[in-house]
Amino acid sequence: MSVSGLRPPRPLGSVSGLLEVTSLLGLDLLLLKAAQLYLRRQWLLKAFQEFPCPPSHWLYGHSREFQKGQELPELLKRVEKFPRASLCWLWGSKVLFTVYDPDYMKVILGRSGESKTHTPAGAALPSWYGLLLLNGQTWFQHRRMLTPAFHYNILKPYVGLMAESVRVMLDKWEELLSQGSHLEIFGHIFLMTLDTIMKCTFSHQGSIHTDRSVIAVEDRKSLAFFRLRNVFYQNDIIYRLTPDGHWNHRACQLAHQHTCFVINLRKAHLQKEGELEKVRKKRRLDFLDILLTARMENGSSLSDEDLHAEVDKFMFDGHDTIASGISWILYALVTHPEHQQRFREEIQSLLGDGASISWDRDPPLVYDQSALFSFCPTGVTVMLSFYALHYNPEVWPNPEVFGPSRFVLSPPTSHFASPPWPGNCIGKQFAMNELKVAVALTLLRFELSPYPSRVPVPIPRIVLKSKNGFHLHLRKLL
Repeated sequence: MSVSGLRPPRPLGSVSGLLEVTSLLGLDLLLLKAAQLYLRRQWLLKAFQEFPCPPSHWLYGHSREFQKGQELPELLKRVEKFPRASLCWLWGSKVLFTVYDPDYMKVILGRSGESKTHTPAGAALPSWYGLLLLNGQTWFQHRRMLTPAFHYNILKPYVGLMAESVRVMLDKWEELLSQGSHLEIFGHIFLMTLDTIMKCTFSHQGSIHTDRSVIAVEDRKSLAFFRLRNVFYQNDIIYRLTPDGHWNHRACQLAHQHTCFVINLRKAHLQKEGELEKVRKKRRLDFLDILLTARMENGSSLSDEDLHAEVDKFMFDGHDTIASGISWILYALVTHPEHQQRFREEIQSLLGDGASISWDRDPPLVYDQSALFSFCPTGVTVMLSFYALHYNPEVWPNPEVFGPSRFVLSPPTSHFASPPWPGNCIGKQFAMNELKVAVALTLLRFELSPYPSRVPVPIPRIVLKSKNGFHLHLRKLL
């Protein structure tokens, strides 16, 4: 017998067998998962059979219909064809149920119980969305602590501070008009609303226009929106390994550093000034004072994590929505000069030349406030699309026609400036006051006209924005 015949078998055969078994197991698991996805898709198709939708691909659904830059036009096409609600298949068995009928929305908004934020969409939102992402008893406790910060007596002196910030912006516009009548307004409005939120809610004096933390938070909001749109980014581990994930982590660090600075500075001031009642006698209380001194029913205060989340929420998110709202309102008035003049006449009858504006001299502008209901944010997962609701011809005849007075007598569920669910915007009145002050003072000083070669292109973001800004012609009124 040869020596070679006594050799043990080579390990290649055992490795090959192991690979074969592993491959078969992997194939079985893949087939099982595919069967689960298929059965779930069939179940969803049956569950939503009352809500038809355009044909979709079995894998990537309707995603190709909503290419970049075409989301809003495609949504409005669906509204015309399916006037109450529609399905959007994202991929495989993932589906988005979009609702834009007021009766359906009323039912959803009226449901009791906790809202679910532990979804891929909720996880993609920045952690500093604070009160917005809380549920149940935790939400109730935080809401109860924060509500005094937006009481009538707290908001009352803010109107003067808002007017001060708006006048600074309008003075800047006058300077720029010497170089030409054309102006891009959103950048200026963005900085004005940022200054306002810092002055009113944090008693900040000075400018943070060049602060890197402001840029970082804006980056985070953009990153959050694009994460919502990417299937693979829903997984935290995968997202952290991507360039966007690294960018998001760096932006979080910069924003957190600035928040720590603001909170620690105010804590030091409060320790020097003493108890809250003593502070109240010395100066006007603001949001941060109330946040730092508030106590829950059990006597505990907000944790450092919760405190940072709420401060970031109001410091950096409380101005972006207002800036977009002001910009869209002014553009709507630019394209409808007859309404612009009517607004101006109403404002003049209430405020004169606007040299002095305060809470007492700022009664509700019925016609002006009606226009604010035209621009609203959108939701997620079971998406209540306010944008689609406002363009729904079944609800609003001739939705493309700008007619603010139509909102005055309409049912409250047919338009939303701020969603009326139990967790609605705690700063709604603050935002509405700033919108009215900014629009009123702008119309008293300038006549606005369109810039035909740069028409705003709406794009969906965390708030509705314009892809190319807001370019207007301005003429100073005598």
